[in-house]
Amino acid sequence: MNSKVLIVMGSDSDFPVMEGCFKMLKQFGVEFEARVASAHRTPDRAINLARNARDNGFGVIIAAAGLAAHLGGVLAANTILPVIGVPCKGGALNGVDALYATVQMPTGIPVATVAIDGGSNAAILACQILALGNEELSSKLAEYKKSLEASVEQRDARLQAKISEL
Repeated sequence: MNSKVLIVMGSDSDFPVMEGCFKMLKQFGVEFEARVASAHRTPDRAINLARNARDNGFGVIIAAAGLAAHLGGVLAANTILPVIGVPCKGGALNGVDALYATVQMPTGIPVATVAIDGGSNAAILACQILALGNEELSSKLAEYKKSLEASVEQRDARLQAKISEL
């Protein structure tokens, strides 16, 4: 299985949303490449990125876009790789339009969709997909989940301490 993640953003203004994604992929040691391509302004570029992704060693594509947010669908229509959509907040509808555009795909062209501005979760989902064929990555994910559990236990202990001080 190819082990890299291709991240395609509709604009470089999506960087703040995707920064958590980049950091999370680095934390798990997953190689990635990030590009800007627009489903509307540079459709040929977006299509070529999707059509060549598998041959270029990518196993998953993450698409981040706001407003009309057709990028995930355009990429998914041009590859057999899994595509994860990150709807970005903005515009008159504050990201709800991007969420609907990303999640409402026709049969045969699925785009797995995370929350509005959910770049970090997109990275985790991409890692989970890649971990199906990578035991080392699978172990890193298991450790990450344990750290989440420990974090909740620490928060509960802090809560109990605050309550006891009342």
